[in-house]
Amino acid sequence: MGWCPFPDEAAALAALGTLLREGLVACGNVIPGMTSVFVWQDEIQTAREVGVLFKTRTDLLDRAVSRLAQLHPYEEPAVLGWHCDAGAPQTLAWLSALAPRT
Repeated sequence: MGWCPFPDEAAALAALGTLLREGLVACGNVIPGMTSVFVWQDEIQTAREVGVLFKTRTDLLDRAVSRLAQLHPYEEPAVLGWHCDAGAPQTLAWLSALAPRT
């Protein structure tokens, strides 16, 4: 699994499309209308962003996170990944069929 905020839906969809075409993720849920509050350059800032929850296999997670960081338009994107400890058998079977194309 992975999570990343984007400046807008176009940037989110572009990155997601690339990761899907490269076979590094099986799905992404684009969540519009998110307000992020964060510290940047020693100041508290607020921004409207679009979040994406990425679904991938454990063995592809590091590659997906690295590739997403390369594709992202931010200077220092917040790209997070974690291993899923449990899932519905059908979901895990679907993810196991994911084949990288890079």
